[in-house]
Amino acid sequence: MKRATRKHTYDSPPPTKGTGGWTRLRNYFLTGLVIAAPISITIYLTWAFITFVDEKIKPLIPHAYNPDNYLPFSVPGVGLVAAFVGLTLLGFITANYLGRSIIAAGERMLNRMPLIRNLYSGLKQLFETVLSQQQKSFQRAGLVEYPRKGLFAVVFISTAAQGEIRARLDGETGAGDEGDDIIGVFLPTTPNPTSGFLLYIRESEIIPLDMSIEDAAKLVISAGLVSPKYQEQLKSLTEKGGRAAAAE
Repeated sequence: MKRATRKHTYDSPPPTKGTGGWTRLRNYFLTGLVIAAPISITIYLTWAFITFVDEKIKPLIPHAYNPDNYLPFSVPGVGLVAAFVGLTLLGFITANYLGRSIIAAGERMLNRMPLIRNLYSGLKQLFETVLSQQQKSFQRAGLVEYPRKGLFAVVFISTAAQGEIRARLDGETGAGDEGDDIIGVFLPTTPNPTSGFLLYIRESEIIPLDMSIEDAAKLVISAGLVSPKYQEQLKSLTEKGGRAAAAE
């Protein structure tokens, strides 16, 4: 006589023997840790950054303008404010013709130094890419089949291929003739989305997602553990649409 065996699926986890007091206590502790850890780390890193900037900038502030010389305690953030004012003033000066001429002369001098010019040009390009207001950010998130058919990866959709990349790929794939554009996408890695791969793919092979770039980044960082509540979003949009139609 065969013994009946119970099968468990991923949707129905095997039953446990029960939750005791220690289990509930552990769950409360983990819940508190999840809430307190991000807040504590954020406060600590912010305070460490302010302290670091103060230590570097405060000695450069003239004695007459340093509030620490008049108060019995140190005022945090003075160096950060001074750095902000200084950088803003520098940007204002370099925005006019005289300032641009001075910067251009300094760059020509740096370009004559073999090692320094490589370091300077690399850092300048990095900061211009990250901070420049003229650079376009990612448009939206999507899914592509990668690294093989049947597997899907989250990507950040950039812009259509330009220049030589577009010309070469149009000739190789015939995408331009079919009206199917070639799009650049960034495939982030988990759990560090700042590194990844730049891929060029047909627009028809991208599955657009409704989630925001921030939600997609959270999904990547958490390795899929933190996912936006898509059904609730659909319900909210449906209710708003119904109210708008009723108002008309």
